[in-house]
Amino acid sequence: MAKFKYRAMNPDGEKIEGSYEADSRDEVIDFISGNGYYPLKVEEVVESTNITLNFNKKVKLKDLAVFCRQFYTMLNAGVPILTCLDILSSQVENQKLRQATKEINDDVAKGEVLSESMRKHKDVFPDLLVSLVASGEASGNLEDIMLRMASNYEKENKISNKVRSALIYPTVLGMVSIGAVVFILTYVMPTFTEIFEQSGTVLPWSTKLLLALSSGIKNYWYIIIIVIGLAVFLINIFLKSEEGIHFSSNLKLKLPVLKKLNQMIIVSRFTRTMSTLIASGLSLVEALRIVSEVSGNKIAEIELLKIRDKVVRGESLYGSMRESGIFPEMLYSMVKIGEETGSLEDILNKTADFYDEELDSIIQTSVALMEPLLIVIMGLIIGFMVASIMLPMFDSYNQI
Repeated sequence: MAKFKYRAMNPDGEKIEGSYEADSRDEVIDFISGNGYYPLKVEEVVESTNITLNFNKKVKLKDLAVFCRQFYTMLNAGVPILTCLDILSSQVENQKLRQATKEINDDVAKGEVLSESMRKHKDVFPDLLVSLVASGEASGNLEDIMLRMASNYEKENKISNKVRSALIYPTVLGMVSIGAVVFILTYVMPTFTEIFEQSGTVLPWSTKLLLALSSGIKNYWYIIIIVIGLAVFLINIFLKSEEGIHFSSNLKLKLPVLKKLNQMIIVSRFTRTMSTLIASGLSLVEALRIVSEVSGNKIAEIELLKIRDKVVRGESLYGSMRESGIFPEMLYSMVKIGEETGSLEDILNKTADFYDEELDSIIQTSVALMEPLLIVIMGLIIGFMVASIMLPMFDSYNQI
């Protein structure tokens, strides 16, 4: 099959452009005419001249938010789905998302359902988005679904950016601290080594330790780099394994500084995503399955699947959630009120707004706690090094 680019005119006189894979030019013309358009130009794309660099491989939350927002805007303006996909396939900035959109456009043009075509690209479109698109197609409110998902991904991206920004200062401070320690051990300690050897002073264990570290870094720095690189590689492999994911998820919910932050992230995602899913017409059981996959924590995912199983057996959502014990008390109360009044969607939506603000406050508090903690740790390390150097120096002066 060859790839063709075409330009056509719709019954209203508007010109549209797109691409289509076919065996011949005549087949493309038949395709255009069959959709009620008048073909203006059809030309074959020579793949060898279309050399592109694979930048922007990963599809980020921001890319999905823009995709859904643009899709909603065009649907709201009365643009057909096929035309929306055609326009998006040429406007999307992320190359991976653009290529996926082009393939979806071709599939839909051949008569395939939008959600099923999107499901082929699991590395681009999350299960949450695909499931809601399928629900929107079935109920005829795809426009509302795209609006909800645009808002959802925009909020999720906002939270991710806040967490990422909050970690910049502690990360830089930690790297500078490590750099300062390595500099002292590499360039400062060798000077004192000669002094200690000439004076013949009996060195305490702390000074011997620093001298050994200094000698090791200076003489075997390449081995240290290899060991650190290998350790990082092995740790990365472990954290991607089933046991590693479970370990890191459990650790995030137990570390004193990060525990509250991760709990709020889980609760914020749960309330916002559940509200979107229920409002889109999905059943509570299906909504819980999808929410468990986007929780971002393996421990929370396991508990949410347990809650889903209890709901399947006929238990209430409130009772099932309360037995899990992973959510704050306020959420249990709000879910109970929502179930009793039949307004679970609205209650969860309002609760999501509250927890988004609470999350923002916790991010600031966590950063405020981490900064002095890192400074204290750095101060102790530098103080230990200074004391280890000065003690034998004083002994040397006393002997003189």
